[in-house]
Amino acid sequence: MTLIKSISGIRGTIGGKVDEALTPIDVVKFSAAFGTWAKQNSDQNTIVIGRDARPSGEMISALVSATLRGLGLNVVDLGLSTTPTVEMAVTAENACGGIILTASHNPVQWNALKLLNAKGEFISGDDGKAVLEIAKNDAYEFAPVKTLGKYRTDDTYIQKHIDAILKLPLVDVEAIKAAKFKIAIDCVNSTGGISLPPLLKALGVAQIEELYCEPNGHFPHNPEPLPEHLGDITRIMQKGIYDLGIVVDPDVDRLAMVSENGDPFGEEYTLVAVADYVLSQTKGNTVSNLSSTRALRDVTERRGGTYEAAAVGEVNVVTKMKETNAVIGGEGNGGIIYPELHYGRDALVGIALFLTHLAKYGKKMSQLRASYPNYHISKNKIDLSPDIDVDKVLEGMQNRYAKQPVNTIDGVKIEFDKEWVHLRKSNTEPIIRIYSESESQATAEYLANKIITDIKEIVSSKS
Repeated sequence: MTLIKSISGIRGTIGGKVDEALTPIDVVKFSAAFGTWAKQNSDQNTIVIGRDARPSGEMISALVSATLRGLGLNVVDLGLSTTPTVEMAVTAENACGGIILTASHNPVQWNALKLLNAKGEFISGDDGKAVLEIAKNDAYEFAPVKTLGKYRTDDTYIQKHIDAILKLPLVDVEAIKAAKFKIAIDCVNSTGGISLPPLLKALGVAQIEELYCEPNGHFPHNPEPLPEHLGDITRIMQKGIYDLGIVVDPDVDRLAMVSENGDPFGEEYTLVAVADYVLSQTKGNTVSNLSSTRALRDVTERRGGTYEAAAVGEVNVVTKMKETNAVIGGEGNGGIIYPELHYGRDALVGIALFLTHLAKYGKKMSQLRASYPNYHISKNKIDLSPDIDVDKVLEGMQNRYAKQPVNTIDGVKIEFDKEWVHLRKSNTEPIIRIYSESESQATAEYLANKIITDIKEIVSSKS
């Protein structure tokens, strides 16, 4: 059993002992802490909640809403919804915050409370620490009977989300209709099943093949949208009937696609392609995290913009986007952040922008993919014993490669011309994650292995 308390929220497995898993007691405790924080930081008195389709969601939602009402907060419950939809509803309801009940790409035994501020954005690190401190000290006070919060449901927000996307100047519904796209979708039996089909129909998609679109929370495969988990939709695409395949994770903030020939478009290239289209229509800058492909930088500079890297984590990307006035950004895991709509990863707006781009491009999806710089990322990790000072190891790597461009805003990222390696420590385990990228998979793996050897030498010299 696992319970992870972090500055971005609380997540864990269902069942087990208090403080060792995501039990009802833990849900109440952290809901009360967040509700208390939200009241302290806003004049408003409403919290928006929504959930993905995993089986534990209804139980956790009931606990969260009752706890918030016990604090005197009003609750607007969207029920089954998507992470970006809840984010947009927070501002639409003029709420003081939001809670999304989803463990994102984690397996079905997991669930989590993702915490949003009054802007509908993930809370900052400092705010997260404040919430954890409130929970640690049980520093909440519940309301007397006459001032208990009110509760209402609202199932209109997915349609409102779609309507807002359709109104975006860079979403060209007529171009998409004219392309007569045939699309297969895999919604992993979660809330993509109630958001993707209506979006695609509103965009004028000619034919939709729906895989796993019943929001019952029974994931038919590992819900992280990586190529190795997408065998069913890949086989369908290989039949040559459909123009593209679309895959989302359980809370619909990550977008992955499959080309018409069954080849993965590449999660990293979702953002690259969408950014290329946005930059072709809107001059400006881009942001992604340090572990994302260099291809975004290449495309941005080709379009006359400036690329900036942020520390890993959506809140860090959003902060950097605001600092640089970026017109598009996100993360290499298929997360598209389009500020024209809202500051949050959003697969739905990503789909609309991508389909507009593909329609205007006028060629096959595989040809679009081939038009971008072709980089390969190798993802590795090295386990260390708990007694090893990981920060000292990273410092040693920084010194060892001092002659190369080094970025230390989040671990250590070392640049080698058009190659890079990014080392970052896990927040929960004695592990260093090692991401490397090159123009060939073999070179990326060679670079990663070289770095692993360096780390082992540094560890040995310190022991």
